[in-house]
Amino acid sequence: MSAERPTLPPVRLHTEAELARDALAAPLLARAARLARWAGPDTRVGAGGELVDAQLPAAAEHLGLAPDEDGAAEASEAWRLAVDTGLVDIEEPADPEGGFDEDDEAGGDEELGTVTAGENLALLTGGSPADVLAIWLDGLEAAHADATAPAFDDFADLVGEDGSIDFEALDWDPETEAEFLDGVLGNLYLLTVGEGADGAPVPLPALAASMIVPDDMGEPTDDVLEQVSDAMMRLDDQFRVLEPIGIVEYHPVDEALLVEEGEEDASPSDEEDVTRYGMVRLTPLGLYGIRARMLEAGVDAPAIGDLVDKGADALLGGIAHYPEAAARAEIQLWLARRGSDGAAAELLDAARGDDPVAPLRRLHCQEALALVGGEADAAVRAVLDDPQLGGLARVWLAERGAEGVPAPSEAMVFWLAIDTIAAQLEADGDLDELQGLVEGLSGQHGGFFDEAWRVDHPATADVLEAMGRLHSDKKQAKEARKAAFKARSRAGSGD
Repeated sequence: MSAERPTLPPVRLHTEAELARDALAAPLLARAARLARWAGPDTRVGAGGELVDAQLPAAAEHLGLAPDEDGAAEASEAWRLAVDTGLVDIEEPADPEGGFDEDDEAGGDEELGTVTAGENLALLTGGSPADVLAIWLDGLEAAHADATAPAFDDFADLVGEDGSIDFEALDWDPETEAEFLDGVLGNLYLLTVGEGADGAPVPLPALAASMIVPDDMGEPTDDVLEQVSDAMMRLDDQFRVLEPIGIVEYHPVDEALLVEEGEEDASPSDEEDVTRYGMVRLTPLGLYGIRARMLEAGVDAPAIGDLVDKGADALLGGIAHYPEAAARAEIQLWLARRGSDGAAAELLDAARGDDPVAPLRRLHCQEALALVGGEADAAVRAVLDDPQLGGLARVWLAERGAEGVPAPSEAMVFWLAIDTIAAQLEADGDLDELQGLVEGLSGQHGGFFDEAWRVDHPATADVLEAMGRLHSDKKQAKEARKAAFKARSRAGSGD
């Protein structure tokens, strides 16, 4: 009794306007925009579009950075992002022999390009929030590529005379590196949006372990702990690169630990302050960005609000396996967009069906009708005689204290009991609650299992088998299993 489910829980995203403001405030993109506005025809760049060394002090000064090697590196990084996101355009020189003269310390005889403002620069201030976010996503891709690239020191000695790099000697696989970082970001996303998540920072050792330690491993071996330690150091470098683009808030590894640990395992012990080993949290912008990357990769990563423009059938089917709070939020948005007029009838019509998820749709339909309120009364009364919806309708009306509600037939009572348990089984709810439901329903009716196997519901046999597993009374559990056998025999004979 399972249907296709979302790979991840639904995320509650900030509005595009809020996210766009966050994107514009991201330090790296803000610096890139400032440099793009600062640049002009006299700005000197290399053949690859990079600022020549002689320009870096002025660029760093414009950004308010220290006039040292670190300031120059940050200015260079911001300039690369301006190029990568289309905030500036680089036109190659028309003369392939062109360049500065030999006395020009900026470039020697290297080919240089001309800088012009890119089309995207105007969109940062004059475009829509969607325009800003599209530019920021390009920046995220560039930052992600930088985070997974080897450090210059790793391949400085591997550059050939022609400028090519011997990546085989470097033992670096860009695809593997990208998959590792994407896996970490995916785990961080899940820890952030999962049911019960409180948005607290995640310790870096826990993230590293989530990628290294097998789920079925008890006490990690020394070799595994060493791998976790290596992964932590790797992630420390990567999150330092990613933080300026705005996707994470990162408290880096305490550098004193590297001196204290030396060559030994850098994983924390139980007695140590885990915050010294790095803490990371996805920002609202980070949730948006990582989800966008996952959607691009074909991952099912729903967001609350995805279904507001869909029909009731898509709504009830889409929220079937959402956590309770997320389902309620999606219903509220759907009702707010659609209005209550006609919503109840559409919801009830979408709740019909004999497929495995239909009981769960009916459960969510009942919850949605509660949010519609009294305006649903006429539509609910109209289905009182419906074999699939009549029981639901009576429960809803009774809960509102409505008058003139006809008593259900015995067949409807049993059908509703099977349907209710089927919905909870499909939802994979709390086992203790489900056990209480099973025992409560079977206890309300004397000889429940003598009649339940006759119920004309596609889930009858499965529900009775589950009741046999869950019921704490051994005699009742045995009766449930017998009833399940009878139900399957009846279905097989076509009676």
